This record gives sequence, C-alpha cells and structure tokens, in this order.
Amino acid sequence: MLTNKQISEIKEHLEKAQNPLFFFDNDADGLCSFLLLARAYNKGKGVPIKSFPELNESYVRKLYELNPDYIFILDKPLVSKQFIKEAQNMNIPIVWIDHHQIDHINAEGVYYYNPAKNQKKSFEPVTYLAWKATEKKKDMWLAVSGCIGDNFLPEFYEDFRKQNPDLCKKVKTAFEVVYETGIGKIARIMNFALKDRTSNVIKMIKYLLKLENPREILVESPKNRLLFRFNQINRRYQKLIEKAKKFSRKKILYFQYGGSLSLSGEIANELSYRFPNKLIVVAYIKGAKANISIRGKNAKKITLNALKNLENATGGGHEEATGAKISVEDLPKFKEIIEKSIE
Repeated sequence: MLTNKQISEIKEHLEKAQNPLFFFDNDADGLCSFLLLARAYNKGKGVPIKSFPELNESYVRKLYELNPDYIFILDKPLVSKQFIKEAQNMNIPIVWIDHHQIDHINAEGVYYYNPAKNQKKSFEPVTYLAWKATEKKKDMWLAVSGCIGDNFLPEFYEDFRKQNPDLCKKVKTAFEVVYETGIGKIARIMNFALKDRTSNVIKMIKYLLKLENPREILVESPKNRLLFRFNQINRRYQKLIEKAKKFSRKKILYFQYGGSLSLSGEIANELSYRFPNKLIVVAYIKGAKANISIRGKNAKKITLNALKNLENATGGGHEEATGAKISVEDLPKFKEIIEKSIE
C-alpha cells in the first residue's frame, strides 16, 4: 500500500493542477482510476492508452492538442523515454501511479508512486489508490468496479454490498463479483466499451464523468447507447470463451485466435476463473505479432523464462497475471517452452 505521505503528495499534485491530462490503461482499472480522480477534483481530460506494453511517443501529440499543465499516468508499467523527454521539454510535471511489479522504472525526473516499491507483494490496483486519494462515497461504485476488474476484492466491498444488495452478493473472490453480480456486469460493460472507436470512447467517458446512478448502465437507453457496444462484443466474446474451453488440458489451457477484436486479457481472466488450477495462455494474433495474456500460478516467472529465449519479445506484469508481445513465427516455440515449464 502507499504510505499516507505518498497519498497526500498525490492529492497535492491533483489540487495544484489546473488543466490535468490523464493517460490511463485501456481497461476497467485504468478507466475507473481516471474517473475517480477527475470526478473528485472536477477537472481534467482522459486519454486511454492503446499501445502495448508502454505509453509510447505517439501520444506526445496529445500534449500539443490539449496543452495540459500536469500529466497523470495511471496503471501503465512502461513509459517511453521519448514521451518523458518531450513532457520535460515542455515543463509539464508527470505523476505516474502504477502497481505492476517491474524491475526497472524509467521514471527519472518523474513523481512515481507504486505500492510494490514499498512492499514487494503489495499489488493494490490503481483504482484502489485513486480511491484512497478521493474517497467520495457517491463514487464507491467506480472504486469497486475498477478493483474487481483487476481481480482485487477491496475491504470496502462489504460496505458497498450492504448499501447495494441489488448489485452485489456475498463472495469469496473478486472474479465472483465480476461474473456473477450486477456491479460485475457494469465493470465488464465499461471494459468492453473501451474497445469501440476513439470518437465513441470519448463520448462514453463524458457520459460516465457525469453519471450519478450506476444502475443506468445496466439498462440500454439513448443516454448510454455508446456503452452498449457491450452487446455486440459480448456475443463474439462468449463464442470465443466456449471455443477456448475445448482446448483445456491437464495443467494448461492454451488458446489462440485472430480477428478484429483484441480480447485476450478478458478471455484469459474468465478462463482463469472457470479453470482455477490451470495455467491459462491466450494469444491474439494480428498481422505479424501476437499479444498474449497469461494467468495462473507462477505466471510471471513462466512468462519471463519463455521470453528470454525469443528475439524482440516484450512482457511482464504481476505474479499470477502477465502479458507478452512476440512475433507470430515464435508462437510454436513460446508454447513449447511454456508447456515444458509446467510439466
């Protein structure tokens, strides 16, 4: 967990900023952490980061377009040196809040906050850290949504459940909330809405910045129609889940697919919930590259061991949830290494 001093420092940065620009990871944790901060301080614009694995220099143009006086980077393990250099040349302070366990931080001259630096096995999602910096009761639904979306059950879930029995139930794990409750569906709807084209994502964010009753999200209407890209994506998603289940083996479930939608992280999460004792490996193929999501015991160790034998491969993450990007031609070798490592 971050210290009280570190939380206070984050608050000071937020109060000082007049026109903050938030770059956040393209998932429920990233989105909800941004929404919590922007709604609490009533300022700032948000940009979802679609580049993997880092926030790269292509986002420098946003600095010129939106002219911020502060940059906040949320839930991103890597940021390109070129992006940081450009921001520093423009005299824009960078506050980087993350929770990934990585060995090297290229954050020179940056205000960097990560609970894993205080305690190695501390992995509270960025939404949880944003909640600690805001704690606006009316926004607890966002805090719960972002935390469970990152497989973390916060201590305030029980309070939220008692206040919202129609959206929650008693559970033992975060993924039970994600796949079996109303607040879990809200988290999944927001996550899938981020897959839409950029213009629609921006409109969706504006809607969520003003939303008071989260139950609106569960009923399709003209107000929230942009969120209901969920229905279209979910049909494709459910078909992929059913197809992936057929590839379950004794210790591993390895599944690869292609197409227009990158859902490897979401598919891997649900398969991990459905098959808790297996290593889950989901590879999404697009062009010459494969984005891979790995879930399960020792996922990080297994992933890094496989990547060190491949050229131009990148990856990392948490102890039991990682991501990687490799060449498609290396997929057979990657799969072979993974299978040998769990035997």
